[in-house]
Amino acid sequence: MTDRIYLHGMIFEGRHGVSEEERDQPQQIEVDIDVELDLTRPGTTDDLDDTVDYRELFDVCRRVVEERSFRLLEGIAEALAADVLERFPSVETVSVRAKKPGLVLEGEVEHAGIQIERRRQTRGV
Repeated sequence: MTDRIYLHGMIFEGRHGVSEEERDQPQQIEVDIDVELDLTRPGTTDDLDDTVDYRELFDVCRRVVEERSFRLLEGIAEALAADVLERFPSVETVSVRAKKPGLVLEGEVEHAGIQIERRRQTRGV
């Protein structure tokens, strides 16, 4: 599949991190999400009901990052991927990038991040 819908550079605030100190104050998490699905039908019907609504995709991401708490970026990404695949049956593959800016390390770092890709499991195969 080569058709994709994507939202990049979404910025949310959440209480995430390994230590209690990290989770004590909200911090920014940046999310990019790409979903693969067949866009032939919505391309010909021009009907929002035939595709994934960007607003709904954004809301799924916002809820996961802002309303839940994770120790790791990996947890955020897995939850995002699972929620997207559950909420949108037409999505075949989801790719999630989660980035955490403002790290305190012994050197300059723009952000730390992870990327995962998850595919819908086909039953009976």
